[in-house]
Amino acid sequence: MVRAWHMNEVTEDQRKPHMTDPPQFVTLDQLKDLGVLYFGISSDPAKAEEQVTKLRKDRGYTYQDEVICSREKLPNYDETLKTFFTEHLHSDEEIRYVTEGSGYLDVRDKNDKWIRIEVVPNVFIILPAGIYHRFTLDEKNYIKAHRYFVGEPVWTAHNRPADDMEIRKEYIRNHPNAG
Repeated sequence: MVRAWHMNEVTEDQRKPHMTDPPQFVTLDQLKDLGVLYFGISSDPAKAEEQVTKLRKDRGYTYQDEVICSREKLPNYDETLKTFFTEHLHSDEEIRYVTEGSGYLDVRDKNDKWIRIEVVPNVFIILPAGIYHRFTLDEKNYIKAHRYFVGEPVWTAHNRPADDMEIRKEYIRNHPNAG
């Protein structure tokens, strides 16, 4: 099960949970209002393969690869993590299926506050095109995930501000509870 919460304003070490005190958890319905979709995948490998295959077919994901984020596996580790943590959007959905390790995806709520989404094994998460977001590892400094795309992958990140982009305008139109 995925967990999500509003973040505090502390800017030290991005890899920490940064929960408010007391914690202000965010429900799956609140994430869905922002266009963020979550699917829990079975820990049983055969069932997991069946679930992921169905999601890929139903959503038209034709391209898949795997990414490992760790100091040993990720080229230009420090610089790449800085890039991932820079607030941006994409013109396509961002789809991740976590198989090992953990990290955080952060998205903005309707009041422009950060929501931190914990991604752990068996989490399949979809961020809609046009949503401002960022990614960081947690303090374990390791995650392994599959990435999916419709057609050939597009890796272009558009750093904020990108409010004039049509995909951002479309996101706002389609998600009136989003900011």
